[in-house]
Amino acid sequence: MLLTTKHQTPNTKPQMLEALITSKTRIKLMLKFFLNSTSTSYLRGLASEFGESTNSVRPELNRFEEAGLLTSSTDGMKKVFKANTRHPLFSDINRLVRKYVGMDELIDNVIGNLGDPKEVYLIGDLARGIDSPDLNMIIVGEDIDLSYLETLVAKAQKIISRKIGYAVFTTDEFNLQYPHINQEKLLPVWKNTD
Repeated sequence: MLLTTKHQTPNTKPQMLEALITSKTRIKLMLKFFLNSTSTSYLRGLASEFGESTNSVRPELNRFEEAGLLTSSTDGMKKVFKANTRHPLFSDINRLVRKYVGMDELIDNVIGNLGDPKEVYLIGDLARGIDSPDLNMIIVGEDIDLSYLETLVAKAQKIISRKIGYAVFTTDEFNLQYPHINQEKLLPVWKNTD
């Protein structure tokens, strides 16, 4: 296993979603629910996580729910929200959020040229739908060219304007580690289907 984090300063170019969507709370909600469609949360939990008041989060949640983009259920006294994966725009919003985070560029520019990758997982805050300047991933595969990976990651960091950290495991190593990994912070983003 190799674990490394590159500490280059990300580019300061304006982010795509901030240019289109001026509400920071709305962007946080999109990341929370549309990057990882299994994410669930309730109003007070989101307000605490975002460091905002419930009065700023509530109207945004209501807009998403009224548009059918979020569904809700009750858990005791809490109204729990989740992305509506059946909404016709879900896939489009998911792709937009993945582009914002940089996952698509990373996979296109890095994963396909490494040797024999099997799976890629996003880990950490972004996997939980919390925006972060760091994009951390686990690459599972055999015969991964680590020096080439380091070169590609350095280039990809400039493209996606995020610091990239990664851990590389063989399939056997990953299977041993999997039970010890916090599943809430693990999001599968790519799998070799060959």
